[in-house]
Amino acid sequence: MMTLEQPRVLDCPAHPMGDYLREDRLPHIWCPGCGLGGTLTAFFNALLKTGISLDKTVMVSGIGCTGRGAGYTKLDSFHTTHGRAIPFATGLKVGNPELKVVVFSGDGDLFSIGGNHIIHAARRNIDLTVICVNNFTYGMTGGQVAPTTPTSARTTTSPYGNFESPFNLCHLVTAAGASYVARWTTLQFRQMEQAFQEALCHKGFTFVEIISPCPTAYGRLNKQPTGVDQMNYYLDHSIVDHGADVADVDIGLDGDIVVGKFVDVDRPSYLEVRDAGLKKVFGEEAEGVSKRMAAASST
Repeated sequence: MMTLEQPRVLDCPAHPMGDYLREDRLPHIWCPGCGLGGTLTAFFNALLKTGISLDKTVMVSGIGCTGRGAGYTKLDSFHTTHGRAIPFATGLKVGNPELKVVVFSGDGDLFSIGGNHIIHAARRNIDLTVICVNNFTYGMTGGQVAPTTPTSARTTTSPYGNFESPFNLCHLVTAAGASYVARWTTLQFRQMEQAFQEALCHKGFTFVEIISPCPTAYGRLNKQPTGVDQMNYYLDHSIVDHGADVADVDIGLDGDIVVGKFVDVDRPSYLEVRDAGLKKVFGEEAEGVSKRMAAASST
């Protein structure tokens, strides 16, 4: 009589990021060729090199493909409503200043519906690390035109080309007051990792823009239908220019992409300014007032 053999179980090694990912939520939703997996890996590599406690690190994200990052990480993490990652993260930092708060979200979430929030967080120099993955489109919801879509680029809602001037994200946050600003593409993995490490260790509002492939939504409508096509584009068109004038780092369709560390300055963070102001008013009682304010912010 024939018997069915038991299926052979392969002795597979654990996922190298298994200690930092919620493996019960895998496989992820990201498309083949997307740069989000590599970006998240670079973030964890950088975080471990800083020595910052994982127990004191919080990741906050909004809605969109990048916003899924918070759901996959084995950190205290919060997947907020559309465009509200920054105010949520601000509340966490003010309520518990000991936390290292990271915002991991996309260009549409942070600079469209969330645009006003990011301007004021940079102005206040809130001690947040913001990682913005910019793929020039709303990838999750159908590939619509975004505030970063290059002029003349095609999307599902701009089939004849985009006629609106896109935001230069690095220029915008610098003008608002960010104290650390950098941009890399997912091709420059080691530089991206180094930028994350520097941003995590820098005081105040830090911002890293990552240019990432979106072959499914953006690429197929703009003659870059695979992730490899877009990575080859980054290889041919990336120009490293540390300290470049952020007013001159716009990204145009078929144009160059200026990458590097653009801003690295020391400014008092919001909490430092607040605590100094309270001390002038309340003297030795300032610490107690600060704690009561933190408690009120966390309720």
